[in-house]
Amino acid sequence: MVTAQYPESLAIRPLTTWPGRLTPDAARVVSPFTAPLASTLRILDRELDAIGARHPVLEVAIDPTQFRIDGRPRATARAGHPGVVLSLPHTGHGPLRYATDRFVTWQENLRAVALGLEALRRVERYGITRRGEQYVGFAALPPGQGAPGNDPMTLARALAFLTEHSGQLLSAATPIDDIDRAYRRVARVLHPDSGGDPALFHILQEAISVLRAAR
Repeated sequence: MVTAQYPESLAIRPLTTWPGRLTPDAARVVSPFTAPLASTLRILDRELDAIGARHPVLEVAIDPTQFRIDGRPRATARAGHPGVVLSLPHTGHGPLRYATDRFVTWQENLRAVALGLEALRRVERYGITRRGEQYVGFAALPPGQGAPGNDPMTLARALAFLTEHSGQLLSAATPIDDIDRAYRRVARVLHPDSGGDPALFHILQEAISVLRAAR
């Protein structure tokens, strides 16, 4: 389902750090793609299912202030540049990450990622490789090798963050309904529309994603 241009089937997060150097606007090209976003999502869903991907996250260059309290982008949110990063924390080949900003819209770049996944799977289908070697180059960096200051969001860190800001002691045994209630209380305080800190609100979105994925 696509609502207000952003797919509901993917968690959407602000893309705050581009992995490498952005392609200059003048160097980007118009893609040959004409299919709508819904077609891209059908391909993506199929390919993610084929590699056993769970809890995919799409990072788009949307300002953190343009996200609603529920963590979804506002209908009026616009990307600052067309680059996208698709993070797949859980797959049959380990954590994977795909990024591209070759084309002029984020929708085109997402389709490029989807078609790239399809092409990688064909390599295995045709017997050129049988152990998933084609995915090695896209393995997500382990903790400590990412961008400086970007500590990975772990379950323990997520619980500690939400405990600190909600004033409620939370643990891995806390029912998800209680965690969601604590999240909503904190979101009302940290949301930029309420005068909150955009950076802390972004961390809150990462934390709740990890906590929900753990259930």
